Amino acid sequence: MPKAANYNLARRISIRQLQVFDTVSRLRSFTRAAEELYLSQPTVSMQIKKLESDIGLPLIEQVAKKLSLTEAGKALQAAAHDILETLGRFEMEVEDQKGLRTGQLHLAVVSTANYFAPRLLGQFRHQYPGIKVTLEVTNREHILERMLNNSDDIYLIGKPPESSELEFQPYLPNPMVVVAPVDHKLAKRKSVSLQEIADEPFIIREQGSGTRIAVEHKFANAGLELNIGMELGNNESIKQGITGGLGIAVLSLHTLTSGDMNELTVLDVEGFPISWQWFIGHPRSKRLSIAAKTFIDFMYEEGPLLLPENVIDSALVDMSMMKIKGVGE
Repeated sequence: MPKAANYNLARRISIRQLQVFDTVSRLRSFTRAAEELYLSQPTVSMQIKKLESDIGLPLIEQVAKKLSLTEAGKALQAAAHDILETLGRFEMEVEDQKGLRTGQLHLAVVSTANYFAPRLLGQFRHQYPGIKVTLEVTNREHILERMLNNSDDIYLIGKPPESSELEFQPYLPNPMVVVAPVDHKLAKRKSVSLQEIADEPFIIREQGSGTRIAVEHKFANAGLELNIGMELGNNESIKQGITGGLGIAVLSLHTLTSGDMNELTVLDVEGFPISWQWFIGHPRSKRLSIAAKTFIDFMYEEGPLLLPENVIDSALVDMSMMKIKGVGE
């Protein structure tokens, strides 16, 4: 009989160590790896040091305050990727054989979708309690990075990148409206011009945000330049800034709740709401698990039913949707 292979290294290192190393090498950051893995930074550092000790070679080095991989680190990254990918395929096979009794689902969404995605996941988990769900809420830039690294099963984004390696399909309308303080001088005006809006101090999302892309495209097409007074990284901060009189902003209609409308108002502006849309996507080559396929179907069935509870009132939603229907015709 042939002798069994001598897997000394396999006896010393664990799958978890490979997961930690794969994440650090992909993100080039101990801090971000710790956040993604829900571990402390010292724990991540300790796992890497133990892995280097077990292998007997340095794997990661710091050059000019940036992490880089040594030759051994590059070789281990390739090996770890192959091992984890193989285990992932096996896990999906097992999940498919078990049906929806067990399984995992990793979903990443842009921040504007945070106003309904958790409740959608809650209802999904109620129907399929055996599915373990992970939700990542972040900005568009980090969503694109996660797509590149194939970190999740499904992505929900406002403007999908043009790539033959990704597959996206339209999901729900995401109308963008101009929001101002309730006592703003333009609050009771009808058909406010884009020029008047462009002259107002503007609070805007960070570079790369889907909302910002939509806003800049709108005004650039009209030959207008925004009077940007402040840049903020999330919708709640922007709403607080509007309330505090720091400026007006364009926000997704779905980020506005009835409580917001005690202090905020939606301006009637020519060319608004902007017809924006969410898209569901994943890497084209990715083999979706039965849990992911079922959740996509669930999103189309249940997602539209959740939106009216989050927006300011049904009349405004109806108005927005009516305007959107004409876009692109």
